[in-house]
Amino acid sequence: MRWQAYRKEIRETAQLSLPIIIGQLGLVLMGVGDTVQVGRLGAAPIAASGFANSVFWIVSIIGIGSMMVLGPQVAMAKAKGDFAECNRILRSALVLGTCWGVATCGAFVFLAFHFQWFGQKPEVQALAVEYSLLVAASAIPLMVFAALRQFTDGLSFSRVTMLITLSGMVLDVFLNWVFINGKFGMPALGLNGAGLTTIISRVAMAAGLGLYIFKDTIFKPFVSRVSTEPLSPLLVKLTRLGLPGGLQLFFEIAAFSGATIMAGWLGTAQQAAHAVALNMASVSYMMAAGISSAGSIRVGQSMALRSRAGIVRSGTAALLLSVALMGCTCLVFMLFPGFLTRLYTKDAQVLAYAVSLLAVASFFQLSDGLQVVGLGILRGIADVNVPTYITVVAYWVIGLPMAYVFAFPLGMDIQGVWYGLLLGLSVSALLLLARFYRLTTDSGFVFKEVPQEMLHG
Repeated sequence: MRWQAYRKEIRETAQLSLPIIIGQLGLVLMGVGDTVQVGRLGAAPIAASGFANSVFWIVSIIGIGSMMVLGPQVAMAKAKGDFAECNRILRSALVLGTCWGVATCGAFVFLAFHFQWFGQKPEVQALAVEYSLLVAASAIPLMVFAALRQFTDGLSFSRVTMLITLSGMVLDVFLNWVFINGKFGMPALGLNGAGLTTIISRVAMAAGLGLYIFKDTIFKPFVSRVSTEPLSPLLVKLTRLGLPGGLQLFFEIAAFSGATIMAGWLGTAQQAAHAVALNMASVSYMMAAGISSAGSIRVGQSMALRSRAGIVRSGTAALLLSVALMGCTCLVFMLFPGFLTRLYTKDAQVLAYAVSLLAVASFFQLSDGLQVVGLGILRGIADVNVPTYITVVAYWVIGLPMAYVFAFPLGMDIQGVWYGLLLGLSVSALLLLARFYRLTTDSGFVFKEVPQEMLHG
């Protein structure tokens, strides 16, 4: 009977995860498409795009992570049949997405004019500045899209969101080809063409998802049930609950971006190889992040019903799915490193470094998947503060310092940077899983520890 319950939970979580995963893949494959097409321009452009995008995600991930609380909150409100509260969360999502977008754009523009702080090679820094100013303009539609997507995912209406994301990916690849290479009479813009494409595709995705929500009849109960309560208390609450989640992702992404900066100290070829390998690892990470979102929503639904057994079952199902998925990507990285890296570049030196990095990346697949799902299921039970401390310790006290030690004092070059990342991911995964099962061991503990305001949409 227990296995049947778990099998049902795994199936339902997988069904919810699949469109989210495909949508996540669409987003990350836009980055892959950019990197592949920019990679044909040479080592300096690919290093510049990898560096600029790393800094951009450092800045933007706080907003994206903060808004991930919207999904579980919508799921809780829907589980209680409170459609008016769902509407308030939707309107709050639009406000939060716009505000985070403006803040992200401003912060990234400021950093773009101060890239010398990061100690990059002159040829990389020169290319990165103009490209970054274009990418900065895409922050507002990106944040609005991320907020609206959390709303649709929280309602378990993620299929059309998936289709919009995939359409955006196709548009991105096509426009990259046009603007980078100068097709149909357009000037060849090189790396800046990829930046212009990013703006257009993200605007199209945000507009498409907005039209879907406000025009499709499936959302009518949530769009039409307007509450007269003011939004300001809810905005404050969502920000307070969401900001720790944003900081969790910030500390992780910032650690990887710090590794990218560190790779630049080693050389342009090493930084380019790091960008290639990290781009591939981000594909599997985003797939696991889709399972994390689904697990967070499923756990949130059980939390609203105050079912400890449901919380444990939903969290465990998400973890098992993550192990299965990341085990497969581990094998792919181990068996086909040369084929995968040649998709990005033909530079022999970059290829050699990238192949060596995939050997390390194959081992941290499981740790990466478990830690991102661990964060998701803890978010589902509104446990946000302690996981933030865990990420600080794992990435900034252990992972990044050890990356420096391995790479420089111990002379392991770019591989040493990745050994440090592997160590940080593993520590994070172990501590987050221990936290989840400790909170859910006692049937009443999780409900006693979580403030009641977190349980109400």
